[in-house]
Amino acid sequence: MRIHFYGYLDATELFCFSMPPKKGKSSKGGKLNKAQKAKKQQEEEERRLQEEEEARLQAEKEEKEKLEREKKEKEQERLELKDQARREDELNELRHLLEEIHTAVTTLKTDAVETAKWERYMRCDGIPDPAVQQDLNTYISLWRDDPEVNITLVLKQCHLTLQLMEELEDLLRDVTDPQECYKYQEGLINLQELYHSKLLLTTEEILKRASMNIDTETGNMQTVFKDVNVTLCLWANLKKNPRFRVLNFGEAGLGFELPKQLAVSHIAVRLLHTRYDHLSLLARMAHKIIHTPSLRSLAGGEEVPADIDLPEQGETKRTGEVKEDIETQQQRVDEESAASLQSRRNSAQSAEGRVSQIQTQMEALSGKTPSKTLPDTPKRMPHHTGSEGDLTCPTVQLTKMDRSECAQVVDLMQHTPLGGVFYCDVFHLPPQAHQVNGWEIRQLLDEGLQVFPYPMEKSNLDDNKALTCPPVGVSVTLPDSVAFLETPQVACWDAGVKQWRMDSITDLSYEEEEAKISFKMDSFQPFVLMQETYANLPFLSWELRPLGQDAALFTVNGALIDLSITIQGNQCMLQLEQERGLSHLIGKWMSGPILQRAMLKAGINIFVNEYTDKYVIPCGKDPLTEHAAYKQMALFASACAFSWSKWNAKCGPEHLVMQACEHHGPVPVPKDSWSLYMLGAQRSQKLEITETSEQFSPDYYPGSEFHSTFIHMLQDNMSTDGKARTRESNYLFVDTVQSLLCATRPLMYS
Repeated sequence: MRIHFYGYLDATELFCFSMPPKKGKSSKGGKLNKAQKAKKQQEEEERRLQEEEEARLQAEKEEKEKLEREKKEKEQERLELKDQARREDELNELRHLLEEIHTAVTTLKTDAVETAKWERYMRCDGIPDPAVQQDLNTYISLWRDDPEVNITLVLKQCHLTLQLMEELEDLLRDVTDPQECYKYQEGLINLQELYHSKLLLTTEEILKRASMNIDTETGNMQTVFKDVNVTLCLWANLKKNPRFRVLNFGEAGLGFELPKQLAVSHIAVRLLHTRYDHLSLLARMAHKIIHTPSLRSLAGGEEVPADIDLPEQGETKRTGEVKEDIETQQQRVDEESAASLQSRRNSAQSAEGRVSQIQTQMEALSGKTPSKTLPDTPKRMPHHTGSEGDLTCPTVQLTKMDRSECAQVVDLMQHTPLGGVFYCDVFHLPPQAHQVNGWEIRQLLDEGLQVFPYPMEKSNLDDNKALTCPPVGVSVTLPDSVAFLETPQVACWDAGVKQWRMDSITDLSYEEEEAKISFKMDSFQPFVLMQETYANLPFLSWELRPLGQDAALFTVNGALIDLSITIQGNQCMLQLEQERGLSHLIGKWMSGPILQRAMLKAGINIFVNEYTDKYVIPCGKDPLTEHAAYKQMALFASACAFSWSKWNAKCGPEHLVMQACEHHGPVPVPKDSWSLYMLGAQRSQKLEITETSEQFSPDYYPGSEFHSTFIHMLQDNMSTDGKARTRESNYLFVDTVQSLLCATRPLMYS
């Protein structure tokens, strides 16, 4: 039935509309019929039953989860009680293993040192023992009085002297007595000064006869002398041709561009490349950097004097071992009395005796904090030499510098000089000899070689204007013993403050294909090539896997390059895809400490020290738990593989997470063999999650147990053969692996 309505919008328009009948309603007032009511009631009943069923299922699920949770809590409580019951036995077993290894390694190293001393004594080769001050002083006096200036003989003597300096540097790395440290430093500096004075005398002798060795093409003298440690390039400006301003020493990979004033001057230029770097060592000795959580001595609350100048390098969060912390705070000692020196030395020695390596290990595993160390101060491990800054003495005198100067000098913790030092000097050309009737006539000068001042002083003709002194152009082919991971940086030596500076270098250009760098500097001065110390940190991933009994392969995927170190007994061998400049290093067997120093010299740095966390963001782990893990990994390195886990950064600072599994043979570890383990100060456990899980969970793997140590946790899933391999591990192999892990700290910096 349709209803129509009619009406007028206004006086002239008529409208009409209709309404259709409403559906679902009867014609008697729109009520539901019986069928519709029945259907509605049925729908409501079904909905009620569904809700009741869902509520029942939810209640059953919650009850089931509650029962499972209670069961899991009871099981975890049972496992914890079981772990607690055997905790003392496991810790005692680990303590015994570590003490046995520590004692054996200490004995072997002591015997090796004594054997080396005896062999040196029996050599009778005339080379003094640098540890004996009287012998060293005699050697210095005899060489100083030696009139020999022949370049070949002088370079040979320089080579022997360099060996003595290297031995002195080794002594400085291990010295703890401030008086001994001063003695070694004094001997080292005296040898350095004598070394360069002999090279200067030889240079003068060659330049005196420059006119006898004229190059026919240029009319000037140009010569190169080279041995394994030194490259000496000399050029004498005899012709004074203003158009001849660029000179290259092709065989030495060095070149320079003279300003016009020097091209017409009576000068000689010396480019001396020494493959060692004693200037950086001098800078470290003159400006020992203090990095501590506070400016107070850890020995007894003694404040560091306020007038100590700290280069603008900030403070680090943690330092080295306790003994080094105490010595570092004693920097301000200047000509102290013997009583004061003895007091400080006794303090350091007593602190060293209070904290042993084994005690620190066990306190970490038991969750205790060493009573004599800071909570987050890592213990320096054997062979962990860190940077060459460790050569400095705890009582070295500091040179005063203001903040503006500090802002310009190079931070030798952040940058590492590589490839040695390039000394660039310009001298007044000595008077040349003349041949007259078979006689050689030469004017003799008492003052020796005189430095030619550049930039030049004001002109005598016009005192109001200074001479225009353009910078000196220098080109260097990168040394073939160094691998630069990034574009090299150049720094010049500031003798006034004994520091490297970068503010006098301009127009720097780098040709990567030719491995050549060019730049300009405002004066003739020593310069060095540098790169970022921690450019290859943090690691992207790492892996330590066994290759057999007492053999393992440590692989690091760094920020810029990947490398691996093969460990066989106490010997290590570096393997690297990039071979240019590293032929002397790659594939060579050497001890861990020697390899570490060689890699640092070559620009391949994967090692950390107490200053690293100022320049690289770490994972922020408890260092005691971390080093406890390294020791236990080393114990099982012959039978178990260990690898990086992304969950290590997600589990919090009090825990460590890594992948591990038993593995035999040199083949790579299958991906499905890895299991995740979480380590803490109280216990270790196997995790239920995998490396591909969506989120981190600390739940333990069903069917596994808890253990107080990592090695006992690993033993639960190891074969009889694997356990036997761990018991047969050589002491030196375990010590070498542990030292390598502690030097790189992959659990903290990856």
